[in-house]
Amino acid sequence: MNPLQRTLIEKAGHDNGFEHVLVQEPAVVAMASARHQACAVVSVSTSGGFNILFQPASPALLPELHRTFEGAAASVDSFNVATVADLALLLRRAASLSQALPSQAAQDYQAEVAEALDKLPAGSRGTEVERLVRQRVGQDRFRTAMLGYWGGACAVKKVSIPAVLRASHAKPWADCASDEERLDVFNGFLLCAHLDALFDRFLISFDEAGWMLVSPSISTKDGELLGLTDPLQLRWLAPEHASYLRYHRMRFNGTPNAETGNDI
Repeated sequence: MNPLQRTLIEKAGHDNGFEHVLVQEPAVVAMASARHQACAVVSVSTSGGFNILFQPASPALLPELHRTFEGAAASVDSFNVATVADLALLLRRAASLSQALPSQAAQDYQAEVAEALDKLPAGSRGTEVERLVRQRVGQDRFRTAMLGYWGGACAVKKVSIPAVLRASHAKPWADCASDEERLDVFNGFLLCAHLDALFDRFLISFDEAGWMLVSPSISTKDGELLGLTDPLQLRWLAPEHASYLRYHRMRFNGTPNAETGNDI
């Protein structure tokens, strides 16, 4: 690895979520971040491209990277890319996922809750206040994680206007047994506002393959106006989504006017 290659690797890391250089051995650059727990070890291939070995903190990271960068996978935990631009794209996605996936999201949530509670005026803390703080921080954290996981675009329509995107739980916030469930990026989908409203009230759901299910309580005319008549499918579906979707399908076709408070 020559000095120019090393500089390009370090810059790609610094600009794309791996801002700390841990190791500068002659043949590799190991990089990490204070914002997540994944580590990327980069070397130069004989063809002049880059080999990237990931040491993920979350077991879900590698399967997600394999899905996104299928052609670049060299093994279970490593990837080969040809250019610095490809390296930057892979590192950016790995960093984004590492911050969104469950273990990191839960850790960040606990730290943010503690900070928010410490800022409250003396004597203002109580069970209800703490509950509201936890819900507000958790919803913000969940939305941020969902935006990162879905690449800032609707899980169905690919719309990428943040103002019209909602992070909606499959298993509602109030029904979750723990903060880990509430913050689990696999417990929901990033959806356009009208799809979120329907999903939130169990008027649409998704089957095991990610195809949209539409409640028979939605008329054909309304379905056409809402753009639900053509087959619609999630852009992808991870195995970790399955249990949450099963829960959602159990309530599918439920009371149309149910207020679940899922919208984020």
